Amino acid sequence: MDTAIENDSELKTHFPLTPQSTLGALIAIVRNPLDALPPSIFTEPLVFTKTAGEIKVYLADPVLIHEALVKNADSLGKGDQVRRALGPALGEGLLTADGAHWKWQRQSVAGVFRHDKLLELQPTMVAAAERTRDRWLQKGQGEIDVSQEMMRTTFDIIVETMMSGGHGINVGKVETGISDFLKPTGWTFALGLVHAPEWIPYPGRGKATAAVAFLRSSLQSVIEERRNNPDDRHDLVNMLLSASDPETGRTMTDAEIVDNLMTFITAGHETTALGLAWTFDLLARHPDVERKVLAEIDEGTQGRPVTADDVSKLVYTRRVFSEAMRLYPPAPIITRTALKGFQLGEYLIPEGTVLIVPIYAVHHHATLWPDPVVFDPDRFSPEQTNARHRYAYMPFGAGPRVCIGNAFAVMEAVAILAVLLQSVRLAAVEPQPPKPVMKVTLRPNKTLRMNPVWR
Repeated sequence: MDTAIENDSELKTHFPLTPQSTLGALIAIVRNPLDALPPSIFTEPLVFTKTAGEIKVYLADPVLIHEALVKNADSLGKGDQVRRALGPALGEGLLTADGAHWKWQRQSVAGVFRHDKLLELQPTMVAAAERTRDRWLQKGQGEIDVSQEMMRTTFDIIVETMMSGGHGINVGKVETGISDFLKPTGWTFALGLVHAPEWIPYPGRGKATAAVAFLRSSLQSVIEERRNNPDDRHDLVNMLLSASDPETGRTMTDAEIVDNLMTFITAGHETTALGLAWTFDLLARHPDVERKVLAEIDEGTQGRPVTADDVSKLVYTRRVFSEAMRLYPPAPIITRTALKGFQLGEYLIPEGTVLIVPIYAVHHHATLWPDPVVFDPDRFSPEQTNARHRYAYMPFGAGPRVCIGNAFAVMEAVAILAVLLQSVRLAAVEPQPPKPVMKVTLRPNKTLRMNPVWR
């Protein structure tokens, strides 16, 4: 029998409504949105809540997640909270756009991420990791901020592969700008929750606004340089410049190209870098796993420098990165808003309902993962992977809007791990791992300091 969740009394009758005070939810979201998740979503298949008069549906059941994000993809949009948090920087790019505008933009950039194209990019990934290794070697002794180091490495790769060098972009300033933009996003989510006016000031807003202006102007200069001096390079910039909507024939404006470059630079390097930082911390705290990774790399390379051909053969190293992204998914929450009513299991979801897929909770769900807090790369053996529902593991999202760069990210991560771990292992400085904090992406709550130990 279908159940409509049109009001509180019906909702309480058919499913327990988890109470959430508006003030409590706001405080939790500002500090760390993960703390605002209803605790029961780590053990139950779905949870309904009502905060600030708005019903939210949290989904942790892979079957229901598939039903919502795949079968009913056309009934869902990104929603106002995503627009408020990311729109100022990413505009109407691939991550934030909806409908036909999203579809033609995705078709326009798909060629960059074909498998044969990715294989061509592997030497660039290896070379960037070698530069990081050499920088550490030149620095000598002393702690490093592994998150920042991985950001620098993946940014180097994204600029080289997507923009053919970036025409002199200030790497350090761009990295700082991205952090300045993301830092106050808890406030934007919280204020969006109560539908506060968008002009309301909040801590960090001025810095974030200045950062967005700098980032977008930097990318605008890349576009102007390429328009003034066109070439035949097969990179993302040229693909966006030549893209046209198959239905209308229109091309992208400079602002739309900036939207997409911003999307790939911020989302494309930040998520992989964080996945790598968490991986290094986990390896330092699990020496048995670390020994297996080092042995695989040593056996595969036989003492010679890592090559692009080695990357696909490092099966266990890839499992380690996959397990790190299970424990610390770089994009820990998916939110959608129902554009129209639709059926979800036994429930009729009305228009305007906010659906939340808390990937972090799904990846730690007691019914999906035995001993969910334990670091165990063997979860990603072929046998265990095939036995799981596909949507029990979603580090890159799910459905038609799954991250287009997922294969790029994994290939890049394994290449970086191989090059660095061939020469150096990283030892943890702090006795306990940092707490994960969501600032759109999942970041350590404090500087992730580590000591290089040369092999």
